[in-house]
Amino acid sequence: MLRVMVVDEDNERREVLRQGLEKAGHHVVAEVQSTVNLSRLVAQVLPDVIIIDTHSPDRDTIEHLCVISQDTPRPIVMFSADGNTEKIREAVRAGVSAYVVDGLAAQRVQPILDVAIARFEALQSLRNELEESQSQLADRKSIDRAKGILIKQKNLSEEEAYKWLRKMAMNENLKLAEVADQVIRAAKLLL
Repeated sequence: MLRVMVVDEDNERREVLRQGLEKAGHHVVAEVQSTVNLSRLVAQVLPDVIIIDTHSPDRDTIEHLCVISQDTPRPIVMFSADGNTEKIREAVRAGVSAYVVDGLAAQRVQPILDVAIARFEALQSLRNELEESQSQLADRKSIDRAKGILIKQKNLSEEEAYKWLRKMAMNENLKLAEVADQVIRAAKLLL
């Protein structure tokens, strides 16, 4: 069962969404009429998915979605009557996982949610991999820089400098990159 927040200014459409969600076994944890204060509400309610039904996403809605995607990322489904390609691109860049044009029907809600969640999870996985790769690259740069300092300061070979860093990391129960950063900071103080 998913915890769903529904955003729609139209009471009738909100009712169609709620019925479709409840029929699919989900729980609507919040119903709001606009995206004003949406990021605050999302942080309070912590829905698993956000569904927004709008005639056309305006600039404020897009900005609110950007904030949510940065602060509390989660799958976002947008139903809209606006099929403008640029509006769709803006919404997707803002974090919308599924943008559906003229498709609000109770029986379609579950398959659309499934696609949005799968797409969101795939994108989050890619983001996590990118962050991990960037972190590893930064660590590698620090280690190489520290080795260079040790080679100059202690007249060591590259292999000896690496062994020295590794030994210090083990002795102090630190990561190799943390010891490398300490060597770099110490070298800066001495210059």
